[in-house]
Amino acid sequence: MTSELLDRALVEEATKKSGLIWVRGTGPAPARALWHVWHEGAACVVGDGPGEQPLPGLTDGGEAVVTVRSKDKGGRLVGWPARVVELAPGSPEWESTVGELKGKRLNASDAEEMPGRWRRECRVLRLEPAGGTLPLPQDSLAAPPPPTPATTRADPAALPASLRRKRRGTGAA
Repeated sequence: MTSELLDRALVEEATKKSGLIWVRGTGPAPARALWHVWHEGAACVVGDGPGEQPLPGLTDGGEAVVTVRSKDKGGRLVGWPARVVELAPGSPEWESTVGELKGKRLNASDAEEMPGRWRRECRVLRLEPAGGTLPLPQDSLAAPPPPTPATTRADPAALPASLRRKRRGTGAA
């Protein structure tokens, strides 16, 4: 019981303080960074409309994995499984959630009309914690850079002579 309470407290506190969460839904789509607001026990997001963040793989009743990063350092803090719940536009839950999301939405050109646009064109989702925390991966999960024929074979011409190093065996400066 104590472990469950500690996990829930960690998920809530870390998610509240983080500006972005990484969310991976079902299907082949990779995890995406999403802005959110913590409201009534869940991470709430809005998207899938013009000018809003895409929400691929997030379906009502589906599952997702949420990874929370540190606001200060950007490193991974905690991962948790979530149940996806789509809120019905105009419902009391939708209205209270949109009120919170509206206050956190940055750079909106239509701040006053935003709730109406969200009602017509977007989805509002709750990502509700569904269990304890997930174990942190042992590796970085960073994708390797794609192969490219581009190379740098010589020092750039703009590099000052004092910063150039002699290469062994070539005699080049």
